[in-house]
Amino acid sequence: MTTKQTEHHMLMQFIEEDCYVNTKELIEYPPVALSYGEKLIKSKKGDLLLPIPLGTYGNLSVVSAPPKTKKTFFISLLASVFLSNSNIYGGKIKGHRNNGHLIHFDTEQGLWHCQKVFKRVYDMDSNINPNIYHTFGLRTISHKQRQEFIEYYLRNKINTPSLVIIDGIADLVSDVNDLQQSNDCVQKLMEWSAKYNCHILSVIHNNFGTSKMTGHLGSMLEKKVETHIELEANTVNKEWVTVKCKRSRGYAFETFSFEVNEYGIPYVINDLYDPLE
Repeated sequence: MTTKQTEHHMLMQFIEEDCYVNTKELIEYPPVALSYGEKLIKSKKGDLLLPIPLGTYGNLSVVSAPPKTKKTFFISLLASVFLSNSNIYGGKIKGHRNNGHLIHFDTEQGLWHCQKVFKRVYDMDSNINPNIYHTFGLRTISHKQRQEFIEYYLRNKINTPSLVIIDGIADLVSDVNDLQQSNDCVQKLMEWSAKYNCHILSVIHNNFGTSKMTGHLGSMLEKKVETHIELEANTVNKEWVTVKCKRSRGYAFETFSFEVNEYGIPYVINDLYDPLE
């Protein structure tokens, strides 16, 4: 057997051991990173009141939105609740941080706007420990360097990266319609989430006039994510943004809305307007 064949054989053995799933082993449901509301589950061990996941550790989720639907406000809301575990702005959204860190990457905005988004998290809860909230604006570097930096930071800088937010996942490729780049990018997300047991929340635009996420990258994300969260303008209350569970591998969370107050702080609307009542 040649050296190359030996190396390939060893690699296949490693994959066999690493990827084998023992059907007799007790594997617990993945811990929840972010949730909205609770659901009563009946089991042999009795009734369980479980949080309904927006995302679990080791998995991916995506937020998609058309323009002007306040997606960065929503991301700030999720970040603040995650770091606080809960606060007065999040309604039934709960964070399950488990002493981990949040790494927040923005790929689209300039320095001033990035800082405004990141500072909003502290405006919503001044008790948040800045040592567990890591913020980066990656607008000035190439798409390849963005991927490399995210991987470098997860590998070398953080022991417990519980939640990773990538606001502008389309900027991790040069072309969202490039099939190979899109596949490679989503594969990287799956690799990072599994390797570091973190939840990765990506943000992407919808195609103009549709609810379909942009390009091949959007199509790949739709196939691989645990939860697809969609934002849309509320047709009844013009200042509200509606948050829907478009797709979920588990229990779907109920639709809710949020708006932004006069101080630029997003908050969940507790009572949805029902035109039939």
